[in-house]
Amino acid sequence: MSTVVSTDGTTIACTVTGSGPAVVLVDGAIGHRAFDPGVALAEQLSAHHTVWAYDRRGRGGSGDTAPFAVEREIEDLAAVIAAAGGSAAVYGISSGAALALRAAAAGVGVRRLAVYEPPFSTAEGQSERFVGYAGELEAALAEGRRGDAVAAFMTFVGMPAEAVDGMRAAPVWPLFEAVAPTLAYDAAALGARTGGTVPVDVLARIEVPTLVLDGGASPELLRAPSAAVAAAVPDAEYRTLADQTHEVAAGALVPELVEFFA
Repeated sequence: MSTVVSTDGTTIACTVTGSGPAVVLVDGAIGHRAFDPGVALAEQLSAHHTVWAYDRRGRGGSGDTAPFAVEREIEDLAAVIAAAGGSAAVYGISSGAALALRAAAAGVGVRRLAVYEPPFSTAEGQSERFVGYAGELEAALAEGRRGDAVAAFMTFVGMPAEAVDGMRAAPVWPLFEAVAPTLAYDAAALGARTGGTVPVDVLARIEVPTLVLDGGASPELLRAPSAAVAAAVPDAEYRTLADQTHEVAAGALVPELVEFFA
């Protein structure tokens, strides 16, 4: 494990594996190195690249410094890229994809960018749902109800209430609660104040080769934003991985990334 220090002094924990051109992985909501499914991705990708997997601020081994702004997370990613040599390919999934897109638009040393299913709001009524979720999340966190914040997130992404209740008794639940405040960071990366709509003006500023991926077995609620992002980023490539869902398999993803990052 290694660490880097972000602009505001926050320590960011990283794991570096493999050899070759640098690739930085950006997790989605709740995910970090302790239990993130990206472990398999890092392992397989490290056969071709030096892989930098890092804990986003407030998660795992990384610190956190108030007050939060999306710009702080962009600075965190920039610090990791700087440690990786000043330029790196970047892969982001879900809300981590939204963060990676904003970082690429900010010009922080992203050489090539690949994103998987950034969950922006495109469906009718989804923007209003997102605003309601963000408000519920903010209230729960302000009152110290971390469990309720996690439950709000799980309900928002479609988990049935009975399943959420069952998860509260699972051994992994305390890990979820530990990173609950970062759910607000993900909401901010998606644009909580604007209903999570596709930030076309931001995406238009991306000047690096970009690959947008989605899963053929994912719902239209996730595939439509991917298509919209690909249309908004200049000259972006758009590919669909057959039979994949939002929980994309490393074996299906790695060949696409290796080809594109080359």
